[in-house]
Amino acid sequence: MLALCTVFIAGSVMAQDAKEREWVEKGRDFWAFRPVSTVPVPRSGDQEWPRGPIDRFILARLEAAKMRPASATGPYSLIRRLTFDLTGLPPAPADVETFAKDSSDVAFDRLVDRLLASPAFGERWGRHWLDVVRFAESSGGGRSLMFENAWRFRDYVIDSYNVDRPFDTFVLEQIAGDLLPYESDEQRNRQLVATGFLELGPTNYEQQDKELLRMEVIDEQIDTVGRAFMGLTLGCARCHDHKFDPIPTRDYYALAGIFGSTDVLTAGNVSGYVEQEFLGPRSQKWYAYRKRIRAIEAELKSVGPRGKKLAPRSNLRRTDLAGIVVDDVDAQLTGVWIPSTFAPGYLGLGYIHDENTEKGGKSVRYHPRVPKSGVYDVRLSYTSGTNRATNVPVVIKHADGEKIVKVNQRAAPTEGGFVSLGRFRFLAGETGSITVSNDGTDGHVIVDSLQLIPTEKSKSPVKSAVAKSSGNRALIRRLQSELKTLKKSAPPKPEKAMAVRDVKNPIDGHVHTRGLVRKKGAVVLRGFVTVCGGEAPKIPKGESGRLQLAKWLANPSHPLTARVYVNRVWHYLFGVGLVRTTDNFGVKGERPSHPELLDWLVRRFIDGGWSTKKLIREIVRTNTYRSSVRSSPESDANNRLLSHAHRRRLDAESIRDAILVISGQLDPVRGGKTIRKMSQYDYDYEFDSRRRSVYVPRFRSNRMELFDVFDAANPNTVTGVRNVSNVATQTLYLLNSPWVMEQSKHAAKALLARGDATVEVRIDRAYLSVVGRPPSAAERQLSRRYVQSFGEDQEDAFARFFHTLFACVDFRYLD
Repeated sequence: MLALCTVFIAGSVMAQDAKEREWVEKGRDFWAFRPVSTVPVPRSGDQEWPRGPIDRFILARLEAAKMRPASATGPYSLIRRLTFDLTGLPPAPADVETFAKDSSDVAFDRLVDRLLASPAFGERWGRHWLDVVRFAESSGGGRSLMFENAWRFRDYVIDSYNVDRPFDTFVLEQIAGDLLPYESDEQRNRQLVATGFLELGPTNYEQQDKELLRMEVIDEQIDTVGRAFMGLTLGCARCHDHKFDPIPTRDYYALAGIFGSTDVLTAGNVSGYVEQEFLGPRSQKWYAYRKRIRAIEAELKSVGPRGKKLAPRSNLRRTDLAGIVVDDVDAQLTGVWIPSTFAPGYLGLGYIHDENTEKGGKSVRYHPRVPKSGVYDVRLSYTSGTNRATNVPVVIKHADGEKIVKVNQRAAPTEGGFVSLGRFRFLAGETGSITVSNDGTDGHVIVDSLQLIPTEKSKSPVKSAVAKSSGNRALIRRLQSELKTLKKSAPPKPEKAMAVRDVKNPIDGHVHTRGLVRKKGAVVLRGFVTVCGGEAPKIPKGESGRLQLAKWLANPSHPLTARVYVNRVWHYLFGVGLVRTTDNFGVKGERPSHPELLDWLVRRFIDGGWSTKKLIREIVRTNTYRSSVRSSPESDANNRLLSHAHRRRLDAESIRDAILVISGQLDPVRGGKTIRKMSQYDYDYEFDSRRRSVYVPRFRSNRMELFDVFDAANPNTVTGVRNVSNVATQTLYLLNSPWVMEQSKHAAKALLARGDATVEVRIDRAYLSVVGRPPSAAERQLSRRYVQSFGEDQEDAFARFFHTLFACVDFRYLD
């Protein structure tokens, strides 16, 4: 009977697996899961309007619907649209006037290139990506803890857009930057910072059920990766197979195994987040300092409180050695050396190794001073091993010249942990040197301590530090004095970044029945979303699978990654995407209005090296982008065929930044820490920054009033499309805000300081600054009467005039 039951259960599982495979395979027929196709550019009888392939795709759909594209917008509208789209800032009045005189293709291309090269480009487009990855500088949940180093991720994103980091690299670094190879400390540090993407989500660190907390963090990571990179609602498969998309629950838990094998949380009553230290000179100095402190403390401990020598330990101690002893903490380092205590037999608290990298770029130089001229036996200590170098070059500079000795560190040292390099003459009062390098070495290079033992008897021999307790008492005084001096001049601690790492023992996870953390079902091998295709993952033993996941996402053959991103770029330039549901490419999302154009752009994007700037440049040069705003015909009520431009309201950041630019109060400082005063929680923070809005601290429980009023992104969720409201409270805010009134006064002072001769010139200047165009004749006449009604007080008159312009519709909207 038991055998029959086993056969029945096994047969049921196999049938279920077959049914699931059939469901997923059928799901691949959906447009979003099909491979990106190579699409021919349509032909058209109209040879005048299209400026290139993009326009031809748009025109083909319009002609099929018997529609015509709108005429081109004017130069004033175009430069304002382009400048806000690419930099999030208003065009300078001088630039507006110049472009109005010459808006030729050559002038337009120069303008595009200048804006793309501006640092403001990264600040604008970085803000878009920060919306998508739910960036914030506090945790939300519980008492909303502040993230001290979240600003590094923000700066990483901004820099990535400014240097036009290929998007596939951008993906790799955010998912698995800590696992990627690197060629410099700077690259390694940058890649660490990128993985902050996985830690910056909303998390209640005060959750006392730590198993539940870990599962909630994993769920948030899966949901964010799904929406941000693939436009899929993967979180829906936590409790059951996805109701709409071909994503089985086991795919969810295949990903959960990857993120469950990734360290994000630290233990504690209130949990914390993982941080990793930067490499570089600062960390080297700090670790050398800490190692020296610990070495001194260990020596003091080993000698004892009354100068009585304690029992020996397994590792070497300075007090056990005769002659002159120099530990690696006292040596001069070049390059990055890694501290270790893995292999026993070292002096003090450890030794250092070259990590078997950057051959020829690392060295350790000792400068021993001898009390008396003479011949000394020079000995080097190291811990031997099978992965050590057999040809470590050691250069001895002595009184009679220089000699190079090669040391085989796979062989165990023969002189009590040391190997003799030979006998050399050194002069008292002069500094010789012994340098160990990794130049041309064939394995790990180990460096510990150096010992010089006199080979001739003299009236003043160099004594062993173990000789007498009186010598020990002198040693204690010297060590205590050195310790005190060191602590007074402590170097700064290494800088840190929010950065994940693999757990020590990555393992596959379980299905959790109905998504309940303690209802564990079958084990699921770590893997990816099967409907998206690609080879089954081969995750090496001891790895989480994040690196393989990152490479799978960044693969050009992935059906979604590039599609979703290209669609985001289109959305930010037009106000709507070719797929309007930018974060949902699944069955419940909208279908693309121009699927052939989307695939053509994706292929172009990938073939162009995944360059965001190239993609933007190609799109904005089209007549589609330059078209004017007009009412949609009844046959295309939502302008799905893109016959004209959409009227768009400026977002919250652009409104604030534009006001600061016009008032002359914008603080130009870029990057770095922006939280004025760090505290444990984000409540009651006072926002008084004059920097660009992307640098205003972004908290989950507290944010600037203007951001709330004008629909800034909610940092608790992936936001590819912001809500865009048009409500009375927005005008009331601009009319009644003390901050807007203050900026209006600054704008008036700056205008009057220019010394323009007439009221009309000043009015024209104000219009160009605020709405990007000169006033009409009627507007100029009305404005003049308004300003002159204030009599001699021109500063108050223009302050009120600027305030009026800031509150008008033309300022808040493009076109």
